[in-house]
Amino acid sequence: MNAREVVLGRVRRALADVPRGEEPEREPLERGYLESHQPADPVELLAENLADYRALVHRATAGELPGLVARLLAERGASSVVVPAGLPPGWLAEVPDEVRRVADEEAATARLLDGVDSVVTGCAVAIAETGTVVLDAGPDQGRRRITLVPDHHVCVVAVPERVVDSVPLALRRLDPSRPLTWISGPSATSDIELDRVEGVHGPRRLDVVLLGA
Repeated sequence: MNAREVVLGRVRRALADVPRGEEPEREPLERGYLESHQPADPVELLAENLADYRALVHRATAGELPGLVARLLAERGASSVVVPAGLPPGWLAEVPDEVRRVADEEAATARLLDGVDSVVTGCAVAIAETGTVVLDAGPDQGRRRITLVPDHHVCVVAVPERVVDSVPLALRRLDPSRPLTWISGPSATSDIELDRVEGVHGPRRLDVVLLGA
């Protein structure tokens, strides 16, 4: 008996008590884990975990947001910014006119975006327990590529309405047929010597603005 026959034999024995007509993908699966550990303050936990992933966390009210966005772009020396079609126009109201606005459109290729300094978006949902921001290509987020190529991403999270405790709760809000981008801090990787390199698969700097009352 060879290894293949041994493995297949074990599979047959494991499936011996399964009814012949049963389709596993249609059978309900009991999930006994908690959907949330119910943190006392999800927004504070989100801020803590975002910072732990080296994102820069800021807080602002609606009135303070335009000035903050302008300052964050100025600190990066941004001379151009990608603007999703559905981004609230007031968010960039205090950004100087000399900062070139680049529309999120089909003509915005990866080569073109590589020459753009920053991008400003909203988000679909933010997960407190993992410090993750999820984009789903909504009107205020735009195409996936505009948040992967520019070196600087300013992501505005409305709190508390866009914040959930956990990944299972986030999945309830998200449409799996949409292009989902899960972001936990600036893009980073390590080589074989564990030297951290940022900006390889996405933005080198991530500014997250918690927009509240």
